[in-house]
This record gives sequence, structure tokens and C-alpha cells, in this order.
Amino acid sequence: MSLAGLGDLQLESGERILDFQQSYVTHGTLNNEKSNAVLVCASLTGNHKRLDFLIGAGLALDPARYFIVATDAIGNGLSTSPSNSAQQPGMRFPHFVLRDMVSAQHRLLTEHLGIEHLHAVAGASMGGMQALQWAVSHADFMGGIVAMTPMAKTHPWGALVVSTARACLMADPAWHGNGFAQRPDRGWRAYAGLMNALLMRTPAVAREVDLQIFVEQVKAQGFDAHDYLFQSKAYQAHDVGTTPGFAGDTTKALGSITARALLLAPPLDLFNPAECAHDAAKAIRNATFLEIPSNRGHQAATKESATGITFLNEHIGKFLREW
Repeated sequence: MSLAGLGDLQLESGERILDFQQSYVTHGTLNNEKSNAVLVCASLTGNHKRLDFLIGAGLALDPARYFIVATDAIGNGLSTSPSNSAQQPGMRFPHFVLRDMVSAQHRLLTEHLGIEHLHAVAGASMGGMQALQWAVSHADFMGGIVAMTPMAKTHPWGALVVSTARACLMADPAWHGNGFAQRPDRGWRAYAGLMNALLMRTPAVAREVDLQIFVEQVKAQGFDAHDYLFQSKAYQAHDVGTTPGFAGDTTKALGSITARALLLAPPLDLFNPAECAHDAAKAIRNATFLEIPSNRGHQAATKESATGITFLNEHIGKFLREW
């Protein structure tokens, strides 16, 4: 993992993240023309390993063909976040939005890596939402985007989910009204029940689960509750229509996308409703929508779905080779 020091990061709100460090990893080699770079965006609570199931020899993102830059979103604990900021720790951290994540990634590419054009931007869940935002904010910067289980505008259901997840964390005795005095283990257990045992599954794959396993996974990942409060609010507030120049018109913003677009979602998603991907694809002039043949819901675009992995590698690989 590498860190790119970008100085202060100006946010859309007018605030700044001081001494911002953008975390990322790379796979493969940038060609002489600098034309084979693919940016990978992380999901809510995820990190640069989020799409590792697509990266490797013979897979959709083959390092022999592409130079893959897998990034960590603001607030995930690896890039500068409430949990690791020396100057703006905890609840003193400024609020940010998904467009600020895109801005940080743009600066990483142009200022630190010397890349002025991408072959594609790819991501799943909040990563797919960033991919759509990239295509609106920087229309000529990439040839195509791959957005798995995305939303162009956060659905009220998704907003309710993350709002409830925050309430689970803040119900812990460790919450003192302006931060957590210690790790909120009881809050994480309630969060695990909501997010991992319910919303990341579907009735077709429901089974009895040990919530403590999920709590231990959260511990192992080292994800901080303060980080979730901030990242989930960015997820909740997202709308490509609020990009400057579109006056809140989500459909108009999507209609401005000129890059090739591949959007994918399963039949049922209990987190990011599948109809959001359908509707976004209809509004983009050069978009293809594919249904992921998986009964695993939001996990259809993760390493947890064997059927999804095979399907995604085949169809995303084919899409990326079209230009």
C-alpha cells in the first residue's frame, strides 16, 4: 500500500481536510502511452482489496493488460479519516461527499501518477456510485465505466439503512454525544445484525448466523465507528444531480455522460435497490445493463458469490476489451 501526500484537500463544502493522504495500491505496468490505466473505487467500509476477485491473470482486470490503481475512499481508515487524522480527529473531521472522494482520486492520478486519461473507472456499491460520479464530473477523462450495484442518487431505502446502522452504533454506552469513548462493541454487534446478517443476504440464502463472527471481522478489518459515521453520511447524501451545473437534476446529469457504461445488478438487492441501476442505465446514452445471475443480493458483486465472480469476470472483461 502507498500513500500520496496531496497537501490540503479542498472539499465541496468549503472546508478542507488538512494534510490529506490518499491511500492506493497498483497492479501491472503503465504503458508508454499511459493509456491502459483503470481506476478502482472502494465501497462503503471497503478498501483497495474490494475488487480483488476481478484482478489477476486471465481475469477481467488482468495486470498484463492494464495498470490498475485501486484506491481507498476518504474515511475508510487508510486514506486520511476521522480515525487517523492528527489534526482533525474524530468528530472534528470535516464532512465530505462522494464528489470529494472523486476529487482526491483525480488529484492522485494527475498530480502524483501523471495520468491524464483512464481506460476505465470501476467499482461496486459505493464504488459504483463513484464511477458514475466520475463520468459526470470528468466526462472526457475515461473511455468507460463499470458500475456494479450502483445508485446515481441514494434511494430513500439505502438512506434509511445507513441511518439505522449509525443509530445502532450510537446506542452503545461508549457514545457520549460527540464521539466514542472506546470501541462500541455492543453497537457493532447491532450493526452486524442489520448489515451483514440481513441486508447483505436474501431470503434465498438465509440461514442462522453467529453475529459475533461478523463483529470479529469488523475488528480484524480495524474499521472505526467514527469513520462509519462520516462515510455513511457521504453515501446517504449522494446524488449526481447535485453536481455543479445540473441544478439537482439526476437524469440530466446521467444524460451528460459520454463514456461507455456497463451497469450490473442482481435481481434482488436489499441494500442498493436493483431498480436504481436499471433506471441509471436508461438515462445514460451509451449504457448497457446486465443482470447478475446470483441470489446473493448485494453480495452478488463480491467474492462471496461464485456465480457472480464467473459472470462478472467474463462480461466486464469483454466490455473493457471493446476499445
